[in-house]
Amino acid sequence: MKNKRRMIPSLSSNSVFLGVLLAIVGGFLDAYTFVSRDGVFANAQTGNMVLLGIRAAQGEWKETVRFIPPILAFILGVLVAETVKIPRVRAIVYSYRRFVLIMECIVLFIVGLLPESVPNMVVTVCIAFVSSMQISTFNKLDKWNYNSTVTTGNLRTATQAAYSAIVERDQEAKNQFKEFISIILCFLLGALTGTYLTMHIGDRAIWIASALLIISILLYHSHKGYFRRSKKAMKLDER
Repeated sequence: MKNKRRMIPSLSSNSVFLGVLLAIVGGFLDAYTFVSRDGVFANAQTGNMVLLGIRAAQGEWKETVRFIPPILAFILGVLVAETVKIPRVRAIVYSYRRFVLIMECIVLFIVGLLPESVPNMVVTVCIAFVSSMQISTFNKLDKWNYNSTVTTGNLRTATQAAYSAIVERDQEAKNQFKEFISIILCFLLGALTGTYLTMHIGDRAIWIASALLIISILLYHSHKGYFRRSKKAMKLDER
């Protein structure tokens, strides 16, 4: 059993490979909701805020309303993500980060099962909720802050790192640039893939994002196991 576990890479919450997987999911989901769900973003609440302001300024109040639920769902997701970090709650869920990934995976799978008659707003709200949980829970790339679902801040950080690497010959900045440019490119890859698959497969394309999350769940701290172990079992492993 131990040998089999060693064959599976074990990723920490701030590992670049896990960040790459989550960035692909982030880009995929924004493309999915924008292409198939009334041009509303699930992750980029800045875009929704801007669109809300534009519609409000033009007096298109019915159009304005559709941007509000995703924003509220995003806020709720952040609150839930913070709640599962409380020690008493963490003791129940075992690994709160894995719990967030599992919850996101399940929600996305269910969204793919929903019939076309379900209002687009329901789908967008569900995705905004779990996406905000992902943002709040996985926000470190190596030792730097990053965002797996919005790329503006990542682009700024990558540019600053490139400047330091070239002008100041900073090796750490060079490594930072490589990691952040990987996240940015994978976010773009996710957006391209999400757009293409949504246009050709339809609503069930979201299952691709769910599959990527399954991979993330399996790799996240796989060396620690996927279930809570008794103290007796932990002592046996130490021998």
